[in-house]
Amino acid sequence: MAKVVTMGEIMLRLSTPNNEKIMQADEFDVCYGGGEANVAVSLANYGHDAEFVTKVPKNPVGEAAVAALRKLNVGTKNIAYGGERLGIYFLETGSAMRASSVIYDRAHSAISEAEISDFDFDKIFEGVDWFHFTGITPAVSDKAAELTEAALKAAKKAGVKVSCDLNFRKKLWSSEKARKVMTNLMQYVDVCIGNEEDADKVLGFKPDNTDVTGGKLNLSGYESIFKQMVEKFNFEYVVSSLRVSHSASDNGWSACIYSRDNKEFYHSREYRICPIVDRVGGGDSFAGGVICGLLDGKNFKDALEFGVAASALKHTIPGDFNLVSRADVDNLAGGDGSGRVQR
Repeated sequence: MAKVVTMGEIMLRLSTPNNEKIMQADEFDVCYGGGEANVAVSLANYGHDAEFVTKVPKNPVGEAAVAALRKLNVGTKNIAYGGERLGIYFLETGSAMRASSVIYDRAHSAISEAEISDFDFDKIFEGVDWFHFTGITPAVSDKAAELTEAALKAAKKAGVKVSCDLNFRKKLWSSEKARKVMTNLMQYVDVCIGNEEDADKVLGFKPDNTDVTGGKLNLSGYESIFKQMVEKFNFEYVVSSLRVSHSASDNGWSACIYSRDNKEFYHSREYRICPIVDRVGGGDSFAGGVICGLLDGKNFKDALEFGVAASALKHTIPGDFNLVSRADVDNLAGGDGSGRVQR
């Protein structure tokens, strides 16, 4: 199996139970998560050697976050300790026509104030096959953006393949700053992952005649911008999830991919996910599934189908982490979506 490193922020998640609004809640459900950590968990579940790199405070909350990764077989030996606090996010889970909402409380978190000297990136990337990061980490702070580029330079120096999930977060930074920072980082990226908003807000590519809120997808528009992105950044693959939101509880879920070398565009099977248990982490489980498929040596179409099936299953699981097995994903990708009891 391959050796994979992901780097980013892991946070404490506090979510309202039973679809309550925050103003109603007398208690919160507790778990840990974060974009790159979620990907590491997925890859560890599929049997790959996954290592997560971050900085957490040396206190019981930081240690609990690390323990949550360790119990799912994610490597934590390169995690740095220090700083003031672990980032927190509050999740108000929507239902039907009421959208879910996230509130961040992550200013001055340990990773946002981490120094490049906290990590020995040359050692971290020894023998590594793949490095994954997202646009969330450089959005957290200018220091985190510098840290991300330092890691990318070390990864490319070591000959490591790099993937990025663009993950635009308007509550963390503006589109203008995202474009400035992320356009520079794309020089290190081999596999670019995102959705229509990410491509537009982060890199300035917008598919024509597409309205996901209205259920209208124009696949030729995606193919066109994928080709433009490959031409500009020389990505090996450009990948996009396709979410059609009929409501907060009912989504259509598929994806598409463009291969630079094959010059071929492919759209996956579409799943109807209803009711959704928890969509947070859905994009990360998709990225983890696609990365797993490519690391396994699948062709790009089969890798995409594996990622879409993995993510469809994640929507049925509470919490940030996707806890399905490789066999679970293979069964769904192979056509068994009946949900029948397994005896």
